[in-house]
Amino acid sequence: MSGFFKSSIGRKVAMALSAFFLMFFLLQHLAINILSVFSPDTFNEVSHFMGTNPLVQFALQPVLIFAVVFHFVMGFILELRNSSARNVSYAKNNGAANSSWMSRNMIWSGITILAFIILHFIDFWFPEINTKFIQGDWSGTHIVDGIESFRYHEELVHKFANPFRVGAYVLAFIFLGLHLAHGFTSAFQSMGGTAGRKKTLQTIGKAYAIIIPAGFIFIALYHHFNPNH
Repeated sequence: MSGFFKSSIGRKVAMALSAFFLMFFLLQHLAINILSVFSPDTFNEVSHFMGTNPLVQFALQPVLIFAVVFHFVMGFILELRNSSARNVSYAKNNGAANSSWMSRNMIWSGITILAFIILHFIDFWFPEINTKFIQGDWSGTHIVDGIESFRYHEELVHKFANPFRVGAYVLAFIFLGLHLAHGFTSAFQSMGGTAGRKKTLQTIGKAYAIIIPAGFIFIALYHHFNPNH
């Protein structure tokens, strides 16, 4: 197994597998969060289920965190190993003419997204860990004006009240879209899945890279301008 990760192909395959997992998570995450716009009650119920389900909390959540860390660490390793090779190639020919701007700057979009993930953890994940594991409150409810209700939708809307935070989220999702525009097809290519269908995958990748970030941006802007929904 160690030999697998030491090889260039092995690292690219591992990177692609983590990318597939994270792209599936983004789709699932958007599907849940969009409920906060169209059906707050359903969003509360689904969020409570995901937040208290043992399989999600103690199995899938650690896998997700590992996948995020692994993807970014492996991405930085690949970038460092490939940078010297690219420099040699550019000395021989025009590298910019043979690759897109995004493919040459994946590390910068990756760093921006990583900074956003840290902000996202501070906004949502750390408070949730504190509530459930330190305070021991797994009810997912709070009491407002003597009425007990789920807290998830209200907490989400509250986070998007600050225009600077909303701006940071919008900027981060724009960079995510740029990252996905190259990363989607690149992941399939690393797995050898582009033979004969590269254009189709590029089209799907472009759609995915637009729809997913645009969906999250819509959610942030909607709650910012409709705080009483």
